[in-house]
Amino acid sequence: MSPIYLTTPIYYVNDKPHIGHAYTSLATDVLARWHRLAGREVYFLTGTDEHGQKVEKAAQDAGEAPQAFTDRVSQAFRDLTHTMGFSNDGFIRTTEKRHYEACQALWKRLAERGQIYLGAYEGWYAVRDEAFYGPDELTERDGVKYAPSGAPVEWVREPSYFFRLSAWADKLLEYYEINPDFIAPSSRRNEVISFIKSGLSDLSISRTSFRWGVPVPGDEAHVMYVWLDALTNYITAMGYPDENAALWKFWPADVHFVGKDILRFHAIYWPAFLMAADLPPPKRVFAHGWWTNEGQKISKSLGNVIDPLALVEEFGLDPVRYFLLREVPFGQDGDFARGALVNRLNGELADVLGNLANRTLSLIQRNCEGKLPAPAAPAEADGALLDPLTSLPETVGKLLESQQYHLALEEIFAQVRGANGYITVQAPWALKKTDPVRMAVVLRHLHTALRAYATVLQPFMPGSMAALLDQLGVPPDARSLAALALPLPEGHMLPPPSPLFRKVESVG
Repeated sequence: MSPIYLTTPIYYVNDKPHIGHAYTSLATDVLARWHRLAGREVYFLTGTDEHGQKVEKAAQDAGEAPQAFTDRVSQAFRDLTHTMGFSNDGFIRTTEKRHYEACQALWKRLAERGQIYLGAYEGWYAVRDEAFYGPDELTERDGVKYAPSGAPVEWVREPSYFFRLSAWADKLLEYYEINPDFIAPSSRRNEVISFIKSGLSDLSISRTSFRWGVPVPGDEAHVMYVWLDALTNYITAMGYPDENAALWKFWPADVHFVGKDILRFHAIYWPAFLMAADLPPPKRVFAHGWWTNEGQKISKSLGNVIDPLALVEEFGLDPVRYFLLREVPFGQDGDFARGALVNRLNGELADVLGNLANRTLSLIQRNCEGKLPAPAAPAEADGALLDPLTSLPETVGKLLESQQYHLALEEIFAQVRGANGYITVQAPWALKKTDPVRMAVVLRHLHTALRAYATVLQPFMPGSMAALLDQLGVPPDARSLAALALPLPEGHMLPPPSPLFRKVESVG
């Protein structure tokens, strides 16, 4: 199987991490863990974007030198990966020496191919977005013009190097046509195509008005425009410009996960840079939506920014991971509501999955001396429980491949609910007296089902499902998708069960 390369955007270090950062990385983490579970070789990259006028200003406001400021804030994003249980293989910073070398190598390659020229730029520029906007994209309130993102813009004129983006419009449209899944979800694809067809201008890729950036090779009065710098991180981490590097086999990226606000840069600028440099573009860019908080837009001014670290401390890591991908279709905007999180935790996790595991394992402890019953051929009454298990990994895998996380979880929990119905109807506690042989068969089938559920849920809730697999007596080397076909031996001793999820009594 070919290797898999998955990336988050590199997060801008002008402020501390928030729920949006955790959400993007979580989606990437779940897909990375799934592919590893399926036996694929995976590289999962995240990191921080540390250059640009906005960072330079944030450092000044904090009374720090830019490098000291970025060291401190970048560490907060690295800490987030540990707190949220992300399994990233690499963490890249754009202030690293290897990244300077990669950016300058790419610049030289583009220049040698006639893709860069020196000119002057004037236009409406949003410092917060590090982006220029056309007049037709702006709105005006109280004499101030705003970008679509809500950032104020100012008129800027300065010398600048340009990338010949306009020359790549037809090639980009052709690439989208040949690769219809390159931009997802499909609604975003339509937006990008419409933007290109309205006309592409050449792209300003350098600045002289600030110094915090990668120097332009041969003209250090300029630093590189933040998007040429930032986007290059994805190939820096793979060893570029050394295309014989050990990690270069992972390029092109299989999925770049991004927020919808930076889709244009990843779906237009980035593949154009790569095509112009005769490098393969990524295979897919997925742009997810934004969260609101209890129906309100999230903003620092409203004081309603959601801190993922505080959520984990209050509710536990795996319930937060589960909720974020269960509650809203990935790709759409969603509302974060504490009551909804509590309902998912108490209802689906504690009452549906946790209760099934506790009832099954407690019955094995009491009625089977804690020993796993022997495998048995299923009776007709067992088909509703066991038949769907056969296709569960494939079904979940296909849904995750198309980033339909909520549907993958719904598929799993539909089967878990079915298993709760099965245990109620079969009543193994009553079979202990009337038909102990059948009781053992029922408990073995329930164990088989729980093992399958826990295995496919590992990418979403790695800690809780490791605990469940421990209680099921599944050895660490038998927790892959392929290992599901290998039954545990009869008489295998199971440890006493313990609750998987702590119920929350109120939303607080």
